[in-house]
Amino acid sequence: MAVVMKQLDRSDEAIEAIRSFRSLCSKQSQESLDNVLIDLYKKCGKIDEQIEMLKRKLKLIYQGEAFNGKLTKTARSHGKKFQVSIKQETSRLLGNLGWAYMQKMNYMMAEVVYRKAQIIDPDCNKACNLGLCLIRQARYEEAQLVLEDVLKGNLPGSDDSKARKRAQDLRTELRSMLPPPHFSDLLGLDDEFIKGLEQLMNEWGPIRSKRLPIFEEISSFRDQLAC
Repeated sequence: MAVVMKQLDRSDEAIEAIRSFRSLCSKQSQESLDNVLIDLYKKCGKIDEQIEMLKRKLKLIYQGEAFNGKLTKTARSHGKKFQVSIKQETSRLLGNLGWAYMQKMNYMMAEVVYRKAQIIDPDCNKACNLGLCLIRQARYEEAQLVLEDVLKGNLPGSDDSKARKRAQDLRTELRSMLPPPHFSDLLGLDDEFIKGLEQLMNEWGPIRSKRLPIFEEISSFRDQLAC
């Protein structure tokens, strides 16, 4: 009933239905109800409730109460069944928790959670999210290293075209935020070097200008950059 309500954009009613009737459901169904609730909270923008539910599910794992005490469980996606380990589930929940913190712009907490998730069960999607988190903190060099891991194929799932496209887009965004190099830095020149050459040329003899033409061109570019 809650899933149908969600599909009909009646998420608030679906949340209330689960809260009202879940006490009548079996213990084995509580985990599935939690998963539905998390999706509903996300759809409604109830970030605090989503974070609280994710923490609750992680606590059950730490206490050994998840998966009914088993190391794996059977999950279903797009009509197909597959086995999920405790390790994979923990990393998945941490990834969702990290994204919830990102929505609240709590980037420090998001980073901590993403890094823990990557230690447990790394993948390219969480790596991209971690890269975005570091970009939002203006830690560009660290972000670039994380994204390069995806683009170099060092993480599971790196061969996925969507993941690589996202990593490339984030790297482009990252590069657009870096300050442009100074023109004199590109040429390896500085004011002291130029003044020294001017002094040397003056000792050789009088010239039309105090600076060689190339230095006049450099100065015009430097003046434009200074403006």
